[in-house]
Formats: sequence, structure tokens, C-alpha cells
Amino acid sequence: MLLLPLAVHGASINAPHPRDRSRMERVVANDNIRPAGTLRGRELRLRLDARVGMWRPDGEDAAGAAVPAFSEAGKPLQIPGPLVRVPVGTEIVMMVKNSVPGTVLTMHGLVSRPLPPGSTPDSVAIASGASREVRFRLDAPGTYYYWGTTTGRVFRLRTGKDAQLSGAIVVDEPGAPRRRDRILVIGMWSDTTPSETTRDADQARLLLVVNGRSWPHTSRLAYTVGDSARWRVINASAEVHPMHLHGFYYHVDSRGDGMVDSTYADARRDMVVTERLSPGRTMTMSWVPERPGNWLFHCHFTSHFAARGPLGLTLDQGGARARARHAENHALQGMNGLVIGVHVAPGRSAAGRRAAESDVSRRRIRLLVRGGAGGSEALPLYDFVVQEGDSERAADSLHRMGPPIVLTRDVPVSITVVNSTPEPTAIHWHGIELESYFDGVAGFSGNASRVSPIIAPADSFEARFTPPRAGTFIYHTHIDELRQEPAGMAGPLIVIDPDHPYDPATDIPVLISSPRDPADESKAVLLNGSLTPRPLEMRAGVSHRLRFINITIARPNMRLELRQDTTVLTWTQVAKDGAELPAERRAVRPARQPISIGETIDVEITPAAAGALRLEARTGTGVLLGVLPVRVTEAGPAHGP
Repeated sequence: MLLLPLAVHGASINAPHPRDRSRMERVVANDNIRPAGTLRGRELRLRLDARVGMWRPDGEDAAGAAVPAFSEAGKPLQIPGPLVRVPVGTEIVMMVKNSVPGTVLTMHGLVSRPLPPGSTPDSVAIASGASREVRFRLDAPGTYYYWGTTTGRVFRLRTGKDAQLSGAIVVDEPGAPRRRDRILVIGMWSDTTPSETTRDADQARLLLVVNGRSWPHTSRLAYTVGDSARWRVINASAEVHPMHLHGFYYHVDSRGDGMVDSTYADARRDMVVTERLSPGRTMTMSWVPERPGNWLFHCHFTSHFAARGPLGLTLDQGGARARARHAENHALQGMNGLVIGVHVAPGRSAAGRRAAESDVSRRRIRLLVRGGAGGSEALPLYDFVVQEGDSERAADSLHRMGPPIVLTRDVPVSITVVNSTPEPTAIHWHGIELESYFDGVAGFSGNASRVSPIIAPADSFEARFTPPRAGTFIYHTHIDELRQEPAGMAGPLIVIDPDHPYDPATDIPVLISSPRDPADESKAVLLNGSLTPRPLEMRAGVSHRLRFINITIARPNMRLELRQDTTVLTWTQVAKDGAELPAERRAVRPARQPISIGETIDVEITPAAAGALRLEARTGTGVLLGVLPVRVTEAGPAHGP
């Protein structure tokens, strides 16, 4: 088949000649609702075929690409591949055919679970035009997957044309009725191999999909207030995805690696708003939609949900053009990729609850967004300034972060965001359980009668909510994040318990963000808004709470370490994403904490003696990204950042 370069927004991809494209078989999106094959008793028979078809992840009228995909014999090609879903104890008899010309198809994951003792997973190689029968038995309930490659790449490097050769395997618990769960398979198609040094600007094409489609063409999930939502999420891509749910916590019921799936007892289930999924990992999550409206579930790796062109190609991000696009329709044009929309219909008590809250007097805060000194059209700088009553905290041009906003649990608050910058924005209250309209996704949050607006230059928006729990949260822009977050539009949001007043000397936020300069962003992070942050002050013998926040744009694989010289000290993790950990899960352990984008982690530490410490930010492989000095004194007042 003749391939010609197709120019799209300044980049090029290989596309079939128009004559061949019109004749090429269409690839359909697979929502993973209908199991494939024929199940008789405890045996499932399935014929799987790999062929090349035309895939249109951005909608049927958008640009397409010729890629290999799986189908059930006699049925359309699908991305992801046909769903294998069976009761525990089922024998699988699968015939796999390779109809991709000139390739060897290598299949992985078509193995028994659990594996027989002493055995290792086998792959199956199938020459072009040949077929192979594979038999395996599924005796372990859980969420798994299969995948193939026609390029011979290992899973972690599978980013190119064959990266969509994946499918879900679900083994239901014995005797359990078919649950109303949803299966979400994450796919990626990129022209670069992921690494800790790869920058977004280096990727001419970066396409992220859920069940074969990119936002805004991903499936919309619908629930009613009080329903039980249960999702199985499979990261079949070669990249890390910190998966963030707006407005609600969810429980992580199980985690797996494709071969083993570990289900947790209730006491061990993490309650999170963001969960980091490494390549090849799976999770089962459950949550209850308690408030109506429109909500998002998305990857918080910024380039994975930021605006892209057709087939994930880089857009022209020129300032005026980008701002006009966001202002026109941020929800549909300002986001792309790994995003799922969730609509929750109201229950009987929702209207009464909103009416009761509307009459309560609120604490009133103004959050001013202003241009900072030294910014430019290409690399802007912005300052957040918090004003309450007659007081106003001055902007600090040395630090690219917003000041901590400290609220009190169960105390209603009104925060009016005033936009004094030359571009539109919107503020998301990350991790806060609030009404959908105030969640901060312009053009989407809210409902059919009232949708959250974009905050235009010289305009304002009032967000109202009553934080129901104490913890560490984030406020940050939800517009043009690749541009605005490094400019300084993110800050700590701390909710305290009314019985424990906030003491900045012992309650210390540490915000990790990205530099605005691409040269700095490729090798460093900002700690409390600076490449050379001012030291933290602590007192020996006094307990301190450190509130860690990762709101970088491209550092999903990070860890923080507290050291004295070369010795890693100890601390106790006490909270995750604003949710306090139960006492039985709090243990003193080495001060080495992984933290992904959109996560907050609280730890407690009591320095034993005066001296100099170092809080180090490192990549997952240990490369140093930044140092925050810590001075421990014997006595006297301490000061936060």
C-alpha cells in the first residue's frame, strides 16, 4: 500500500493514499461492555485476528491512521481488542491469526492465572498469514490484559504504530453476579519513547486514548446520586498516568500488574483523589457519586490531557490564538487525550441540600491573579494574591507559587477569583468535595442549566463551598495548564480542623512545581516556587507536619528524601490526598516518599537535634531535581516557607 506524508498543523505522519484510505477497513472503538467468544460451561472459545485498519480516535470525521488492531473473527476491528470476560475457573481456547502483512505477531498475556509454580509467562510468535492455538486457564479473579507487537518491542517501549494491540481480560469472582462495572483501557500512540528526560516539546505526536477514543470523543459515563460506581482501569500504554477524579474520593480496591491482581481488605483500601498507574499496571476502583453535575476523571500528566491537534499532533500554541480557542470552548477545544466525562443525575435530596447551604453566611476571600514582573508573551509570570477583609498579602516576585489558602473544616467559604491577566483562566479546587458548578472546568462543570464559565481578563468568578474534611489540597489553573501552571498559577490549599489552629511554624507546605523556562524544566523542579528556595526552619524535639504537593506539569515519577549528610532520616506518613490514614497504617519508616502529579502526601517528623538537613526532590531513578534546605534549631520560633 502506498503511504504519503500527511501534513497536519506543521507536523507529518504516514497516511494511506486517499484511494486506499476509502477502501480500508474501519476500526471501531470498544467500550468493553460485551464479552467476546462463545462460552459453554467452563470453556470459552475465541478466534482472534490481527489486521490493519483505519483508526479515527478523534471522531469519524477526523483524520485517521492505518494501524494494526484485533478483531473477533467475522466482526469489525476494535481498539482496544475484544474483551475476554469469564467466570473464575474457565478454560480459554483461543485461535490467533496474524493478518498483518510482512510481520511476526508476538502475543503476550495469553497465559494461566495464576501461573503454575515454577513457570514463567510465555509469548507466542505467529508469522504473517499463520494461526496459532493457545490454551490457558483463569483460576484467579481479577483484572488482566493481553497485548501483541508486530515490531518486536518490549511493553515499556511500545509507542508506535502497533501500540494499540491490547485487550482486557476480566475474571469474575466465583458465584458473583455480573457487576455494573466499566472497563477502561488506556492506550498511547507517540513518536518518541517515554523517559524521565523526554519533554513535551520533543513529541510532535502524543495521542492518549481511553477505549480507543481521545477526548472529547471518549465515552461519557452516567450515574445517579447514590449509585455505586466501580471501574477497572488498565494502563496498556508505555507511560505513567496519575489518574485524578474531580470532586470525589475513590477507593482503590485492587492493584495488579497483568499477571497478579491483589484485592485489599476494607482496612487496607486507599482512599484517594489521584492514583499513579505505571505502565502495565491495573486497578479496580469504586466510589459513590454524592453530588449531581458534570465531573472529570483524567490523567494529571499535563500533556496527556492538554489540547492537541488531530492524531495527537502538536498545536500552534501562539498566545492570542490559544487564548481565543480556550475562551470559545475550553471543554471541547482546550482538552484532549486521556479524559473521561461523568454525568451524575440528581437524587431526591440534592435540591434541598443546596438550598440549605445557600443561606449560611460565609467567610469571604478574594484571590487576585496578576501579572508578575519579568514575564513575557511567550513565558508569562503570574502572581496569586490572597485578600481578606482590609488585608492583602503582597505578591512575591521571587516565588512562582500561590500563597497557602488556609480554610477550616465545615466553615463555608466564598473565594472570588479576580483575573487581572491578559488571558482567560479558571481555577480548580483539587481534591475538594464541592458542588460541580464551582469545580473549575470551564464549559463543563455544572449541569445543563448552569455551566461554569471561563474567567475572562478583567472578570471574576465566585466559588462557594464548605470543606467537609481537614487535609492538604491544591488550587490551580484548569486552563492552558502547560502555559499557566509554570507561570505560577498553583498554590497550597490547607483545610484545618477547628480544634487544631493552624501554626505556620510547625505546619509547613512544600509545593513542587515546574519552571517556566524549558531549559530549567527539563532538569529541575521548583520547590516552594524557586530553584533556590529559602530554608525551612524546624525546632529540635518538636513535631512538624510537612505537606507535600506535586503540581508539576511533567514529573509523574518523583520521590522526596530527607537527609542529614548522606543518611536518610525517618518520618511517618499520616495522610494521602487530604484523607487521614488510620492509626494502624501509620508507621515510622525511611524518609523516602514517592509522589506523582496531583498527589498530596502529609508526613510528620520530630527532628532529634539541631543541624542542617536537606529535603531532596529526585526522579524515580534517583536523578537530583532540587534541594530544599532545612535548618533545625534548639529553641526559638520557627518560620514556614
